Amino acid sequence: MHTIPTGLQAFDVNGPIPTCGRWKNTMPRSRDPAAFRLYISARKLWRSKIEWQLTLQEALSILHDVQDAAAQGDWGARALMAYFYRSGLGPLDSNHVLDPDGNKSVEIVRAAVAAGQAWGYYDLGVAYEHGYGGAAQDEQIAWAYYLKAAELGSPEAQMALASAYLKVERDDAEEAIVTCAYKQEHGPAAYKLGSYAKLRKNFGAALEYYQAGTKFGSEPSAAALMFMFDTEKWSSREKQDQAALRELGILPDPERKRRYKQIDQALDINPDLKLARLDQVLPLPPAELPAWNGIQDAIEPEPDGPPSY
Repeated sequence: MHTIPTGLQAFDVNGPIPTCGRWKNTMPRSRDPAAFRLYISARKLWRSKIEWQLTLQEALSILHDVQDAAAQGDWGARALMAYFYRSGLGPLDSNHVLDPDGNKSVEIVRAAVAAGQAWGYYDLGVAYEHGYGGAAQDEQIAWAYYLKAAELGSPEAQMALASAYLKVERDDAEEAIVTCAYKQEHGPAAYKLGSYAKLRKNFGAALEYYQAGTKFGSEPSAAALMFMFDTEKWSSREKQDQAALRELGILPDPERKRRYKQIDQALDINPDLKLARLDQVLPLPPAELPAWNGIQDAIEPEPDGPPSY
């Protein structure tokens, strides 16, 4: 067993839940526009395909541009480089451009921790949990980092703590901290809350959570809504559930199913998509469906102002 670093405390699954921090508050307020655009362009290319579909030239371009943006100080690019060093880039011999390097990944993550950034604390917790990059495998230290990350607002850390609360049947604590992540527009949190509402037969709340999750980029949320309007799934539901859904105006709807299926397929490839205009182009019943030109209708155009997180 190793010593918990100064400034951290051990996670007690039976202790008080952490306050709801916001990860954006831990990031620099200003962001260089040129570095940001370079990073975003590379990330969009990376997310445009399943990674094995990238050509060698595309993979090289992504790596070069993310490295360049990171060198210019963009923390989004640095976080993505930490991921690339952890996982490698290019899974095939024909497009492989970067070998995994745990040491380089953790070096970037430790710099983020030194800067007080929530994502760095979470990623360093992952390193200690699995023992790579010079971080000795130690569950207690890992969870101390997760706790700090959750306090600072890392949605991933908040969801990790939620899973720990669930294991000891602290259902209220688990749902409370999932809600913390949901309030930061975290797709997996929205999906989980929607699933809980559905289990409780609170279909109205479930639909709202799934719709929000879809806006936040959650593929399972889009799939859940797709199945809500599926004719075959509808016929297999209990009569009581069908009646409750009818009261909400939820009926088999092939067109809504088709649109959510398109979104589900897009999010399966690119979970970075944020569909801020979803309610305008694919509103929940009883609203009528407007015209549909594809998923691009649901994506909010990037603002012209200074880049933000």
